[in-house]
Amino acid sequence: MNQYITGTAIRELREHQNMTQLQLAEILGVSDKTVSKWENGRGYPDITLLEPIADAFKVSVPELISGHRIKNANVSANMMRSLFYICPVCGNVIHSMGEAVIHCHGISLLPAETEMTDEQHMILIERVEDEYYVRIDHEMTKTHYISFIAAVSSDRCQMVKLYPEGNAEARFKISGVRKIYFYCNRDGLFCQEVVKGIDDKESGYDDTQERRELEQVADMLFGQNL
Repeated sequence: MNQYITGTAIRELREHQNMTQLQLAEILGVSDKTVSKWENGRGYPDITLLEPIADAFKVSVPELISGHRIKNANVSANMMRSLFYICPVCGNVIHSMGEAVIHCHGISLLPAETEMTDEQHMILIERVEDEYYVRIDHEMTKTHYISFIAAVSSDRCQMVKLYPEGNAEARFKISGVRKIYFYCNRDGLFCQEVVKGIDDKESGYDDTQERRELEQVADMLFGQNL
């Protein structure tokens, strides 16, 4: 076990429950001085007490040990609330429909915070028949690259894993896709909403002025060698 419950976590969870040290001590069958020692970092609760402590605080044992209380209100499992956890050691990517307690290589992972695309992380999203062609204007070297691209709709997540020295591009079935996510190994997670109209299966962009304008913008951003 690479992590164990800390005194800070016990104190914060106890206070969140509006519980005194004495009240917690009575539940666990220990003295309030013992609880005080835990919270001041002068001792640890025995491993047999982890489950009773978790029950007292209404959290899971993994939450208790991580010190990260999960507030997951996504009971309907809506994919639009997708979160991505990325291990900085091995690059492992874990997708979740809500907050979770996740560890990889002994590290307690937090969900990656999304940013809007910028000049160093430009994205082209183009509809090609029943698919989206997505390309990121980004280098793909061994030290700086796009790790994955994901397309998220209300009921599914499509993900393509990318590798250094490959192409930063992917194709996704349209399937109501609303957001495109991609991860830069140096700068983190970026998100772009799909341009309104691309997913309009009735009219699309075929031979319309709007499509031509978008293509002109793409040419300006990415150059002529598409």
